[in-house]
Amino acid sequence: MDDPYHNNVNQQMTEGGDYTYTQDGGGQDGYPYQTDYPPQEEDAASDATEGADDDEQMYEGEYQGIPHPDEIKEARRAARMEARRKARQANQQEEEEENLPEQYESIMEDCGHGRFQWMLFFVLGLALMADGVDGFVVGFVLPSAEKDMCISNADKGLLGLLVYVAMMVGALVWGGLCDKMGRRKCLIYVLAIDLIFSFLSCFAQGYGFFLFFRFCSGFGIGGSIPIVYTYFTEFLQMDKRGEHLSWLCMFWMLGGLYASFTAWGIIPHYGWGFAIGSEFQMHSWRLFILVCLFPALAALVGVVFMPESPRFLLENARHDEAWMILRQVHDTNWKAKGEPERVFTVTNIKTPQTQEDEFIEIQSDTGTAFQRWTVRHMTMLQQVMANVMSLSAPELRLQGLFLVIIWFCMAFSYHGLGVWFPDMIKYMQYEEYESKVRVFHRERVERFHFNFSLVNQIHREGEYVHDKFANIEIKSVKFEDSLFENCYFEDVKSTNTFFENCTIKNTVFYNTDLWQEKFKNCRMENSTFLHPKKGCHLNFQEENDIVIYMVSFLGSLAVLPGNIISALFMDKIGRIRIIGGSMLASSACTFLLLLSFSQGAVICWQCLFYAVSVAAWNGLEVISVELYPSSKRGTAFGILNGICKFAAIVASFIFAAFIGITKIIPIFLAFAALVCGGLVALKLPETREKILS
Repeated sequence: MDDPYHNNVNQQMTEGGDYTYTQDGGGQDGYPYQTDYPPQEEDAASDATEGADDDEQMYEGEYQGIPHPDEIKEARRAARMEARRKARQANQQEEEEENLPEQYESIMEDCGHGRFQWMLFFVLGLALMADGVDGFVVGFVLPSAEKDMCISNADKGLLGLLVYVAMMVGALVWGGLCDKMGRRKCLIYVLAIDLIFSFLSCFAQGYGFFLFFRFCSGFGIGGSIPIVYTYFTEFLQMDKRGEHLSWLCMFWMLGGLYASFTAWGIIPHYGWGFAIGSEFQMHSWRLFILVCLFPALAALVGVVFMPESPRFLLENARHDEAWMILRQVHDTNWKAKGEPERVFTVTNIKTPQTQEDEFIEIQSDTGTAFQRWTVRHMTMLQQVMANVMSLSAPELRLQGLFLVIIWFCMAFSYHGLGVWFPDMIKYMQYEEYESKVRVFHRERVERFHFNFSLVNQIHREGEYVHDKFANIEIKSVKFEDSLFENCYFEDVKSTNTFFENCTIKNTVFYNTDLWQEKFKNCRMENSTFLHPKKGCHLNFQEENDIVIYMVSFLGSLAVLPGNIISALFMDKIGRIRIIGGSMLASSACTFLLLLSFSQGAVICWQCLFYAVSVAAWNGLEVISVELYPSSKRGTAFGILNGICKFAAIVASFIFAAFIGITKIIPIFLAFAALVCGGLVALKLPETREKILS
C-alpha cells in the first residue's frame, strides 16, 4: 500500500494500457492529481520522457515537416529571452545617453578652458576666415575677369549663381557627413577641396573651366561653417560657449577685411601679371585669387595637428580614443596654467551602444575592394538620410521650423542688402557720370592730331578728315552718324566706346582694340586693320572701381563693434534677446536707407546696418549648435546654412532687379523679413544654461 505522504512519483499501468502518474505531496493541500497521455499524440510530450532515446522514439511528424513540440517551446523560450535582453539593453542605453551629457560637461569643466581651446580657436578661425574670403572673391574679380575672358552679363550672373548653389549643396552634404565621418576628417576634406580647385581656377584661361573650378571650390568651402561651429562647440564648457563662439564669428569679418584689402592692393596693378604668348595670361586678378588661398592653407595645416572631437567619438562608442583626447586637453590646459601635477582623474566614460558602425565593419571583411567601398558608402548615405529624417521628430520639429524661418529671414535681408548697397553705389556713380556727359553736334575736324584722351562724350553727325588718333584712351565715347575719311588710329585703347551708323573711308587702324563689336551698322570703305587686339582685353589705364573695395572694407570693419558687444553679453542676457533685439533694431535701420541720396549716405547706413545685424548672426549660430543633440548637430546646422545660401540666391535676384527703378520695395522687403524673423526668434527656448544633449 502506497504511503500518501511519500514524495516520489509512482508509475502504474491501468487496464486500458494507459500510464497513470501520481504525485503525492506535490500540492499545498496534499491531494494527488493525474493526467492521461495518449501514446501517439502530438501533445503527448512530457517532462517524464525527456531522457528517452531519440533513436528509439522517432517523431512521426518529422517526415511531414512539422516542428517537434520541444523545438517550438525552445524557440519561444529563446525569443522571450532575446526580447528581455533587448529591453534591458535599450533601457541601459537610454540611461547611458541621459548620463553622457552631464558626465561630458563635468569632464570639460575638469579639463578647464585654456591653451588647447585657444589653439583650436585660431585654427578653426582661419577656416572660417577662408569661407569669408571666398564670399568676396567672385565679386572682386568679375570686373577684371569679364574683360579677360569675354564674359557676358548673362554669364556673370551664372557664375555668381553657381557659386552660391555650390556652397548651399556643400553645407548640406558636409554637415550631414561630419556627424558620421567625424568633424576633423570632414574639415580636412573641405579645406583640401577648396584649396585644390581655387588654385586651379587661378590658371583657367577659358570661362568654362573657370566656372567649373569655382563651383567645386564653393562646394568644398560651403561645408566649413557647419563643421567649424559643431567642432568648436564640443570642446567648450557650458558657461564659455556663447562668448567664445561669438569671438569665433569675428574671423568671418577678418576674411572680408583680408579680401577687400588684398583686392584693393593687387587687382588695380595690372602690370603685376605676365603672359606666355597669347594662350596663357596671368593677370593681377589671378594673383589676387592665389593670395586668397593663404587662410585656407594655414587652416588645413593647423587642422591636421588637431584631434577629433571627443564628443563625436563617444557618440560612436569609441571610448578609448575619446579618453586619450580629453586627457590631452586636460594636461595641455593645466600645464599652461602652471599646474602640471594635476592628474586627469576620469577613468570611465559611458558611451551609447551603436549598431551602425558594427554593420559597416562586418561588411568590410567580405567581397572585393570595390564591393566593400560600395557597402561602406551606401551604408553611410543611408545613415545620413536617416539622420536628416530624424530631425522631423516631434520634439525637434517646432524649434526646427522656427530656426528655418529665422535663418531665411535674416539671410534674405542681409545678403539682399549686401547686393543692393554696392549696386546702388554703382548706379549713383553712373548717374553722376551721365550727368556730366559732353555732347558735340555736327563738328568738323580736319588734319588734327588727337593726342589727348576722349572721356564721357557723344559726337553726333561729325566729320573727321585726315585726322590722327595716336596713343590715347577713348573711354565712354559714342560716335553717331559720323564720317571718318583718311584717318589714322594707332595704339588706341577703348572702354565702353562705340561707332554707330558711321561711314569710315580710307582709314587705317594699327594696334588698336577697335574691332567688330565696336562698330554697329557702320559702312566700311577701303579701311584696313593691322595688328588688331581682338577679343576682350583689360585696359591698362582703366581705373578699377576703388570705391567698391573701400565699401566692402568699411562694411566688414563695421561688424567689429557689434561682434565685441554680442560676445560680451551673449551669456549675460541670453541668445534669444540678442537675436530678437538685433533683428528688430536692424529693421529700424533699414528705414534710414530712404534718406540715402548720395554715395556717402549709402555707405554710412550700410555700416550701421552691418554693425547692428551681426549680433543676430552670432546668436543664431550659437543657438543652432546648442538646440540639437550631438549626433544630429552637424546635419541640422548644415541644413540651416543651406537655407541661408538659398535665401541669399533668392534675395540677390530680387534686390538687383529694383536697382535704378525704386528703393522702396527692397527696403520694405528687408524690413518685413527682419521683423518677422525677430518676432519668431522670441519663441525659441533659451539655451545659455543648457547642457549639450
